Parts: sequence; structure tokens; C-alpha cells
Amino acid sequence: MSTKTYPTLQTESKLFERGNRFVIGIDEVGRGAIAGPVAVGLSLIDKLNPALTSWPERLQDSKLMTPKSRAEITEPLETWVDGFAIGYSSNEEIDKSGISEALRSAASRALTELLASGSMRSKLASEGAVILLDGSQNWLGKQAAGLEVDLQVKADTTCVSVAAAAVLAKVKRDALMEAFDGTYPEYGFAGHKGYASAAHIQALRTHGPSAIHRLTWLTRILA
Repeated sequence: MSTKTYPTLQTESKLFERGNRFVIGIDEVGRGAIAGPVAVGLSLIDKLNPALTSWPERLQDSKLMTPKSRAEITEPLETWVDGFAIGYSSNEEIDKSGISEALRSAASRALTELLASGSMRSKLASEGAVILLDGSQNWLGKQAAGLEVDLQVKADTTCVSVAAAAVLAKVKRDALMEAFDGTYPEYGFAGHKGYASAAHIQALRTHGPSAIHRLTWLTRILA
């Protein structure tokens, strides 16, 4: 498989070599949408897991995968990782606090879910864990839940743990937006998942915003 389009464990292996037993890959989904929540996914991998090098071979950057491919590897991914969680921040939170704070809140919720078990929290603290965050801006801060944050540009493309987190978050958020389509059928959420497609913008101009639209993001669209 080409490392240009398929992730590897190269970055995670370097983090393991720094004395960490665990890496938590984190990525966000829905940041650029104009409706619906933002989602932050995380996946926990353990260097001692015998299956560590046997992740689903079709795993890629979630944006390069078809909905069918993402759906087909969701269950295998959930089985392969040593833990995963998805946190959300609503459109109201985004409007009130801004996208960066909303992302931090969503990540905090996901980390709280992952670390709900006292034994898991203790294990990460005693045996070493680091967060691997996709992007060029550290919206988490230097630490999150007391863990060091390592920033990696294009980690969703190159790093297995982050790609896994992104795919799981994408599948869960897409399902949520498809459910919203039944409540607000006039906007076509099942098709564009809340992003600013031409059809979505036309629906906004015809019907006005719904209860799940990010109102602070619509100023220019509805001007």
C-alpha cells in the first residue's frame, strides 16, 4: 500500500519509543459545516496489543473513503482499537463560544468517556500515554486530561490512530445528520451532512435557518 494515501504506524511508533505505552489519536469532523454539531473522535491504541499492526487494510483519511467503505470498516475498527469515544458540541455552543472552544468541549467529553473507568485512567497515567492531534493548530492546548499533546499536520492521512478516530467520528456524525433529515427534510441534510452545498444554501434562502443551523455562520449566506 502506498504511504501517500494509506496511514502507517510510523509516527505512533516514535511516540511509543518516547516511553508511552498508549497513543490517543484525535481528529474533528464537521468543523466547516454550517449546520449540526461538531464531532471530535478519539481512538486509543496500545503498543502491547498483539493485533496492533493488523488494522483494517482499507483504512484511509476519512475524506478519501466512500460512505460505503467507511461503514464497512466501522465494526472492524471498533474491534481493533483498544478504546474509542466521540464527543459533540452543538450548533448553539458553537454560536455562543466559537468553534475552537466548541472543539475543546467536544474533545473533553470524548476523553471523559474514554477515561470513565478508574483503571483505564490509572493505566494511562502509570504506563505513559500521549495524544496525537491532527492539524497545524493545537486547539486542545499543551495538555488535555493531563496528557501531552503532539501535533501532526495531515495526521488523518498518515497516522493510523488518527485516521481511525476520524472515520469513526465521521460515521457517527453522518448518521446523526441523516437522522436530522427526517426532522428537517426541506434542507436535505442526508445528502450534504450540514455543509454548504448549493442545494443547502438554496434551501436556507427559501426556508430560513432551522434549529440546528449555526446562526453566526449564516450572515453572508443570508445577507
